[in-house]
Amino acid sequence: MTHDPSRPDVDAVPSNELADLDAAGDELREARGPRFWKSFEELAQKESYPAFLERQFPRQAAEYEVSGLSRRRLFELSAASMALAGLASCTRQPFERVVPYVKQPEEVVPGKPLFFATAVSMGGYARGVLAESHLGRPTKLEGNPQHPASLGATDAITQAALLDLYDPDRSQVITRLGSIHTWKDLTDELAGVLKAQKPLLGAGVRILTETVTSPTLARQIREFLTAYPKAKWHQWEPAGRDSARAGAMIAFRRYVETRYDFRKADVVVSLDADFLSEGPAAVRYAKDWSSRRHLRVREANLSRLYVIETTLTLAGAASDHRLAVTPARLSSVALAIAAECGVAGIAKPALDPKLDKFATAVARDLKRNAGRSVVVAGEYAAKELHALAHAINTALQNVGTTVIYTDPVEANPTDQLASLADLVNDLRGGQVDTLVIAGANPVFTAPSDLDFKAAIQKAALRIHLGLHADETAEYCQWHVPEAHFLEAWADLRAFDGTVSIVQPLIEPLYSESKSTLQLLSALLERPAESSHDIVKGHWQKERAGANFEAFWRRTLHDGVMAESALPVVNFALDAAAVEKAAATLAREKVGPELTLVLRPDPNIHDGRFANNGWLQELPKPFTKLTWDNAVLVSLARGRALGLTDEHVLGGGAVMTVSANGRNIDAPVWVLPGLSDDVIVVHLGYGRRRAGQVGNGAGFDAYPLRTSAKLWGAPVTLAPTPRRLPLVSTQATYHMEGRALVRAGTIADFKRDPEFAEKMGEAPKKSDRLYPGFEYKGYAWGMTVDLSSCIACNACVVACQAENNIPVVGKEEVGRGRAMHWLRIDRYWEGDEKELTATHHQPMMCQHCEQAPCEVVCPVGATVHSSEGLNDMVYNRCVGTKYCSNNCPYKVRRFNFFKYSDTETPVLKLMRNPDVTVRTRGVMEKCTYCVQRISAKRIEAEKEDRPIRDGEIVTACQQACPTDTIVFGNINDPGSQVAKLKAEPHDYGVLAELNTQPRTTYLAKIKNPNPELEES
Repeated sequence: MTHDPSRPDVDAVPSNELADLDAAGDELREARGPRFWKSFEELAQKESYPAFLERQFPRQAAEYEVSGLSRRRLFELSAASMALAGLASCTRQPFERVVPYVKQPEEVVPGKPLFFATAVSMGGYARGVLAESHLGRPTKLEGNPQHPASLGATDAITQAALLDLYDPDRSQVITRLGSIHTWKDLTDELAGVLKAQKPLLGAGVRILTETVTSPTLARQIREFLTAYPKAKWHQWEPAGRDSARAGAMIAFRRYVETRYDFRKADVVVSLDADFLSEGPAAVRYAKDWSSRRHLRVREANLSRLYVIETTLTLAGAASDHRLAVTPARLSSVALAIAAECGVAGIAKPALDPKLDKFATAVARDLKRNAGRSVVVAGEYAAKELHALAHAINTALQNVGTTVIYTDPVEANPTDQLASLADLVNDLRGGQVDTLVIAGANPVFTAPSDLDFKAAIQKAALRIHLGLHADETAEYCQWHVPEAHFLEAWADLRAFDGTVSIVQPLIEPLYSESKSTLQLLSALLERPAESSHDIVKGHWQKERAGANFEAFWRRTLHDGVMAESALPVVNFALDAAAVEKAAATLAREKVGPELTLVLRPDPNIHDGRFANNGWLQELPKPFTKLTWDNAVLVSLARGRALGLTDEHVLGGGAVMTVSANGRNIDAPVWVLPGLSDDVIVVHLGYGRRRAGQVGNGAGFDAYPLRTSAKLWGAPVTLAPTPRRLPLVSTQATYHMEGRALVRAGTIADFKRDPEFAEKMGEAPKKSDRLYPGFEYKGYAWGMTVDLSSCIACNACVVACQAENNIPVVGKEEVGRGRAMHWLRIDRYWEGDEKELTATHHQPMMCQHCEQAPCEVVCPVGATVHSSEGLNDMVYNRCVGTKYCSNNCPYKVRRFNFFKYSDTETPVLKLMRNPDVTVRTRGVMEKCTYCVQRISAKRIEAEKEDRPIRDGEIVTACQQACPTDTIVFGNINDPGSQVAKLKAEPHDYGVLAELNTQPRTTYLAKIKNPNPELEES
């Protein structure tokens, strides 16, 4: 039991279950395999160093000429940069007062964090986390190893959830028509309304929430509906699971929850499903799938992944075979696979030779692996496609092994689109007197044909609960600030039904903040109830008994409720209904028209995270765009639309997009890997009331979305003379013909396990320019397995949160000044007409044994440690940037301005106290999380023992859901990192420069089907 004055003084149970925690000549080109490229600039060889310099140093770029730079001029410029950097290093740190405790709280030790098990809600489903607390301040979120939805890992959005807690733009007070009021004012008015509604049995009351899996909240709503039986509860999740629910209803005549076990699947087929990043089990599925993709010399049994998709996804990039299609062709291929697999009543449609060959090969592979395969339909695929996937899995006897069915996890599974439309009809009909909206933002996210903004104003009383005074709050009389999940108690179910208690770490930063449970309690005329009492009271009834307190404490400590997962249930497939659904798919017209595909943004989702600077500045996995969305088109489609080379290289040509009878103007970006007949637009941008960070970023695509066509529609594009600048990090650094990322097939590996190393020319380690150093103790190193990296960006945001890395904004990113210490480089394979593969490579400081940066630093700010780390001494750095110029990996970030906000009080609470907040004029880079190394070293020394293998876990490694990153002591031959570095396909990037990097990579190995390999 921990007492902490800054968090609720009830049931605070810390968790100790944190997881332990052309460069080398023409003769090499053939050996280096296929050509990889990052951008169209590199492919066309149109990018030049002066052009990059112009972006990064626009005023001084003219001074730097590629040739003809005199020695005198060089020294003039060097002296000037030294002087300016010296002045910058003299910037004074902000003055702060430190007030000591009068009485030291029990178990609170300055400098030693506590960890508490809690859960994050994503789409209403729980993802278990361990929240790190320093002196009562939540400072970091990590995955809970005991939670089935995370198993110790996280995703980028979960890592960034901490920033939402400390968002200065959060609502802070209760308002009525813009004036400040109190909770009592609201509850008094609500009491009068409810009194008037009692004789009417609540006929005028409506409650609108997002997806609910919380047992406690569901009980509250049922209790309210019992007291007011004519009241209605509506749900609306903009990026919800209506298709999956409806598909199950077709296949089984009831709502069914589907789970997949990718650990047992030898063959996986995705029908427009990005199961690695979408859905309530995405983190878990990424971990399970990747467990079958780690190639080791003694274990060559990789699973195989086929992806048929309408847009480029993380699953598509990770696949062994990918087919880019339109939605109609997706249906045709799926029907062909079903017919080949023996699904009753399905006739194989006529396909062109390429699609037919693909479908036939996939079906054969599935049948060879019956009972050990998975067919999964995407979250936003048609309901008929979901039903077809159920039928294929049934025909292949996958049910019960790789496919599992349970009762629904959601408290009230329903057609949410129909539910929202029903609410709008009631509003327009004058049947709604009081509308209570908890957490949702339908004015922004509802389908445009419903015109929710006009409908909501028909209700006499409108109450909104939310983190921000958003677009919906603007049209409500009452707005109540919502408590962050780290500030209030709640409960949630995970994808398998496992219950987690959401326990807060801190009292609400703003005293008027209320949780959804408290708002419902007010509707039940119990406005004084705390969220803790509500949750605990529910479970006291559910788990009544003498040992309840022990059960409660164990649940809080572990972050999971024992034996709460839903049991496996067998359901009979309705073959006739599936056959009817297949007939609907077969009638889809495969024509020449252009199709719009709408998807949630990979960073800000449906728009709810638009004010999160970490997510706005995070480069998107494929476009590498930041601070914007765009209309994504293939190169051939872009040419057909009249895009010039300038537009293709830089993007931003504005076009009028017309779909569903509605028009928007938006910039266009060319993206390889798309079908020529598809354009892709991401939702969530164009916010007006998100906050200072999110307002005005990107364009709003929701007007293109209607209730009849939620995720796609026929579309036309018309050019305009306008251009909107877009910022992308994809062309910042080029391969210049070097084999930076290396990839091959399982056949390549079996033929020559050392094929990756032979793509370069690595000198012998004895070939040293410098004396070197003998590491008698620890020698830290890292490996990155490119076979499992999916570019989910969790590591990037985790590094940002751990190391107090600032956001710099769109303009500075455009100048090449993004501050991320870790980036994920994305490479295309193939040519501009046909993309054959996509590869990702995390790139951070390589901690070179012979580091080029160290010898050029005039003040010894970058030095080599006795344990092999390339350290940065900020107090010495005078900003010459010589180290950055000399770094071949370009992994250093110069702090040009005072990017860190040291003035806003609430942001100070968020920062990791173990890592200094850097001011302007210093160089920053990855440190291998040296603060974590130091903490474990101290702990081991106190216990008089060596540091154990796996005891030190870097922030990027801990967040990674695919176990791509491994860190440890390479001097220990038994350590995991040493074993991985001994693998034959391990290689160092730019090892030919004899930098001898401590970070090495395992080449990406794919497992293609020989039937589909080109002859």
